[in-house]
Amino acid sequence: MLKQTLTSLALAATLGLAGQAAAQEYTLRATANSNEQDEDYDGLVVFKNYVERASNGAIAVELFIGTQLCGNGAECLQGVADGSIDIFISTSGGAAGIFPYIQVLDLPYLMSDDRVAEHVLSGDFTRTIRDMALEDSGGKIRLMTIGNTGGWRNFANTQKRIQTPADMEGLKIRTVVADLPQELVRALGASPTPIPWPELFTSFQTGVVDGSKNGITDVMNMKFPDAGLQYMTLDQHAYMGALWFMSNDRFMEMPEDLRRVVVDGFYQLQQATFASPKRKSIAAYEEFVAGGGDLYVPTPEEKQAFADAAAPVYDWFQQNVDGGEEAFAALEEAVAAAEEEINAARDADIQ
Repeated sequence: MLKQTLTSLALAATLGLAGQAAAQEYTLRATANSNEQDEDYDGLVVFKNYVERASNGAIAVELFIGTQLCGNGAECLQGVADGSIDIFISTSGGAAGIFPYIQVLDLPYLMSDDRVAEHVLSGDFTRTIRDMALEDSGGKIRLMTIGNTGGWRNFANTQKRIQTPADMEGLKIRTVVADLPQELVRALGASPTPIPWPELFTSFQTGVVDGSKNGITDVMNMKFPDAGLQYMTLDQHAYMGALWFMSNDRFMEMPEDLRRVVVDGFYQLQQATFASPKRKSIAAYEEFVAGGGDLYVPTPEEKQAFADAAAPVYDWFQQNVDGGEEAFAALEEAVAAAEEEINAARDADIQ
């Protein structure tokens, strides 16, 4: 142990690191309840490479993919709070039981495209949600960044092409247990049916559900077309945000220079998860169509009809979700600012 410490100190001195950072070593245990084909894994690989390199070995990152450390969102976030897990990635549905207002990411048709979504999630909106989560967790759980996991949610089903909200009538659409996705499905005229993810393939086969709201990479990775899922409407009603949480105690015990490395590492991770679904979706869409799948892109008028039908969900969210009003206001403000800046840039670039 003494030999290892002396070696670490010598290496730090050679590399010119600050004394405090050089004298300490940190191992971060990061987990994702997914697999190595997922965008979450791509992000973690980039994060690990950047942080270990930029810290000159002062920080090591161990990756636990799947359910090695914890089995679901609530269990994993409890691990972050008590310090047994340092980093965990969750969808909004996976963390809504603890931080209900993060379902704001599931509100439909608020962010129009990747450029707007990426701008919003890289700014003060994420910091607002971070402050809310820190307060609600007693300073234990820190939101580091919001990336992407699977592109955009679209409606897919086994029965027919969906072009308007009227086409949703009578369909049983799989949702997670969280309230907001169920409210959205009801607003569009369909019946929400909570089904655990591992049971969804069989549920399509047996008719327990007719459809779901997923990204194309998830649809193809799970081979849902083999279970009869042959129709997809690219309404892009929600950006599939991935919330990356870290133990705040673990983060704050680091010296400032290493905290900066970790923050920059999460920026690198975020950019990787923004890019990964774009590339993977190309082959996924091609495979879906080659297998007989029907892809439909709504016209602007049809998409507006979906947005109008879903509008009551905004009021429901603000009135019924703890912290919903604050989170919704932050998102609306961020989207408006992003659209203004992006449109100005586009106008300048096409001249």
